[in-house]
Amino acid sequence: MSSFGVSASAIVVLCLCLIHSIQASQHDYSADKFVSKGNVFVVHGGSEGIYSSNPNINQSSTASADGQSFIRFEKIIFRRPEEFSNFSSGSIHAVVFEVDDRETIGGSAYGGQRAVCCTADLAKLGVCTQGEIIHRPSTNNPGWPKVFGASFGIDELEAKLQPRTIHITKTGMYNVYFMHCDHNLKEVVVEGKTIWKNPTGYLPGRMAPLMNFYGYMSLMFVLLGIFWFSQYARFWREVLALQNCITLVITLGMFEMALWYFDYAEFNETGVRPTGITVWAVTFGAVKRTVARLIILMVSMGYGVVRPTLGGLTSKVLLLGGTFFLASEVLELVENVGTVSDFSGKARLFFVLPVAILDAFFILWIFTSLSATLNKLQARRLLAKLDIYRRFTNALAVAVIVSVGWVCYELYFKSSDVYNERWQKAWIIPAFWQVLSFSLLCVICALWAPSQNSMRYAYSDDSEEFDKDITLTLIKPSPLPSKDVRIPFEVRSTPGGDGTSNGGDVEEDKTE
Repeated sequence: MSSFGVSASAIVVLCLCLIHSIQASQHDYSADKFVSKGNVFVVHGGSEGIYSSNPNINQSSTASADGQSFIRFEKIIFRRPEEFSNFSSGSIHAVVFEVDDRETIGGSAYGGQRAVCCTADLAKLGVCTQGEIIHRPSTNNPGWPKVFGASFGIDELEAKLQPRTIHITKTGMYNVYFMHCDHNLKEVVVEGKTIWKNPTGYLPGRMAPLMNFYGYMSLMFVLLGIFWFSQYARFWREVLALQNCITLVITLGMFEMALWYFDYAEFNETGVRPTGITVWAVTFGAVKRTVARLIILMVSMGYGVVRPTLGGLTSKVLLLGGTFFLASEVLELVENVGTVSDFSGKARLFFVLPVAILDAFFILWIFTSLSATLNKLQARRLLAKLDIYRRFTNALAVAVIVSVGWVCYELYFKSSDVYNERWQKAWIIPAFWQVLSFSLLCVICALWAPSQNSMRYAYSDDSEEFDKDITLTLIKPSPLPSKDVRIPFEVRSTPGGDGTSNGGDVEEDKTE
């Protein structure tokens, strides 16, 4: 059964891979408009962590050979409406810089507000030409930042940026911006693409370690699946409904990890983020997380152990699960589909808050139900079930404590890394949640693995439960004697004062 699951997962993923283009492109610009930022108009062209390439490569080569790192500008065109074409313009610049050199872009006069475009005050100081982009050579990275551009002539509707390849010889977080300082060009749009490449492929630096991570996680799920399905096959007559649900979670996890791996592998190979595979990976992940939370909630309520059904709570449980699935699906789609830049935490607060609130509600309901179930098991003295529920509660408590601690660290990490300078460690944030959920799944599999004693944890009436979990030792009374025991006695008459017999006094001669 595990081999079938793995094979099916691989077939589905390979079929999805075939439907996508293999053109090498990462950042596409489709009539992107310039946005006013202070005294400059900008279009953000992308941000990625890039590892340095071999310093001995041929700098004049534009081939995407293995081991090279570069940013390539292809078919970059600036367009303006015809009604704004009756004048020549200043330059529209492409600015490429490493995050450590961000202070070389822009400046301020007399300690005033920082500006990117040269102001009249800065022009008087002779440090720049008014209306041009302010930039200074980097002291740590000779030849950087890279600034080049194109301008419009009279009646020209297009200004083309010459194709250019910038080789990366220093590891860092690189940024591309298109900028201009002319208010008459506020209707200009940019079209074309830039291609970014690391030495090992087109994956951005922050995402690159995740490909190997999901490969290892796929292997871990396969090993867990082999263990679980072998137990399932051996004791299939003893399988409970709860164990069927765990089987579903393991299968979903195998599909999710395989899909994420192929998503990153395809992206790394071609430079194109495969939307279809990403959507499927997000969907399988959202379904897995929803089913896992519902299973934990139902187990906490004692479903199948101390109660045969959820009764009137079924509709509420399903409503909570459906709402969580929708919120989680939307959040992951916003975070991942089409994402090619190394921005951590791109999702808006509007999408993050519902998932966080629903997760908190799940945790509260789970531990409230667990408390009630533990009290019920203790009151009925169902010792075997009480023991497994206590271990389950301890595992959940540890998971929640670790999760809260990691959330605090994640908030600190993101708030203190405004410019993504720690991009090489950012992959640990999503990887941790996958490891934590897998660890909790392994604990649940260990506690409820199919076995010949599985049915002892199934629901039955109270009298049967009492007989199963408690053994009474009765002290057998001594047997009664088989023969009658006769007690002879003799009645003696004592003469009364009137010469008659006294029948009231009796003297017994007892013999055992």
